[in-house]
Amino acid sequence: MKLGLISVLTLPAAVFVICGAKAESPTSARLRPEAVEARIRRHRMGELVIKTEPGAEVKVEQLRHEFWFGTAISNSMVPGRSRRRMSESDRKKYLEVLAANFNSAVHENALKWHHCEPSATGGFNYSVAEGIYKWCAANDITMRGHCIFWATDRHVQNWVKQLDNDALRQVVKRRAQDVTSRFRGRIEEFDLVNELIFGNFYRRKLGEGIIKDMAQWAKEGNERAVLYLNEQGSLASGGRNADKYIALLRQMLDQGVPIGGIGCQGHFSRMLNPEQVQETLDRLAQFGLPIKITEYDFDSSDEQLRAKHLEQFYEICFAHPAVEGVLMWGFWEGAHWRPRAALWKRDWSPTPAAKTYRDLVFNQWWTSTTTKADSDGVCRVRAFYGKHRVESQGEKKVIMLLRKEGRKTVTF
Repeated sequence: MKLGLISVLTLPAAVFVICGAKAESPTSARLRPEAVEARIRRHRMGELVIKTEPGAEVKVEQLRHEFWFGTAISNSMVPGRSRRRMSESDRKKYLEVLAANFNSAVHENALKWHHCEPSATGGFNYSVAEGIYKWCAANDITMRGHCIFWATDRHVQNWVKQLDNDALRQVVKRRAQDVTSRFRGRIEEFDLVNELIFGNFYRRKLGEGIIKDMAQWAKEGNERAVLYLNEQGSLASGGRNADKYIALLRQMLDQGVPIGGIGCQGHFSRMLNPEQVQETLDRLAQFGLPIKITEYDFDSSDEQLRAKHLEQFYEICFAHPAVEGVLMWGFWEGAHWRPRAALWKRDWSPTPAAKTYRDLVFNQWWTSTTTKADSDGVCRVRAFYGKHRVESQGEKKVIMLLRKEGRKTVTF
């Protein structure tokens, strides 16, 4: 398996001076292509043990990754439910590309409170969110919930801002309970609060303890819901923003907020610093919580640079043991908040970044092999975690190889 982190990533560590070589940082060493490949094999591959007749042919074909390779889904894909509708031909192509390239998804806007309840009258309207969810469920695409609350003032509805504190507390409770209970058994992971570092509307009005209350009310709606904080800037900007996010996570956990996961937005406007991304992920991993890259994109007019950015970023994330998925924030230029960042152009032609993405996910990181059992009738295959079809002696079996198990035995 050949990975694509190019040699330029190791240049800072290969600087020499007259009196000798400059010491290489541990992070630089971990970003060498061979080191990234080794970590991917260690953290993303397990073993299939196939028992069959001695010398029998064995075929293994991967059907789905366990790791989340996902995308945000535009409201406009729901016919008759969105103000901005796709043409029927674009919608057909949108769904075709979505189904062929992603195993997980998130509503771009349809589940946000200001979309579900824009006014104080009429109650909740989940019609667009439900339309997106039902299509995903029918196509075996797992969904996460974004977001229960958005902390910045400009994303809070005017009617909510006008409430006194007692009334505000009641509608916040109602929102948290309603969205998790409505999707109980269907969506089990939610961004509890979006961009809490950059917005303090709810804490300013209702006190620091309101975040813990929000989480408790969300759990009342669905006790199994895994609640994430979701923040911007820590990967793209690093440094100070990463410090703020780590401090926020520590504060929330110390207060007893049942945070179950760390959400990192990844909206880039310049080429990433690989060492910075690696170090930030390492620092976030100290909490022992799963990390998801919840909103990846890179806005650039340079198509080749976009492909290079995606390759480097996805390799770093896929190799990191704490990261459980990367979801890009849209994929088609005709329904993307940053059109230049889209993987597919308006006419549906794939960009170099789209080709790079598919090569990584469905070629370099995909199990497809034909081999034979040994004289004892045993065949061992290293395979990426996920769903596989195993064939031998004219029989087919579909199995799940999970990271938490590491090994799966299939007997024919």
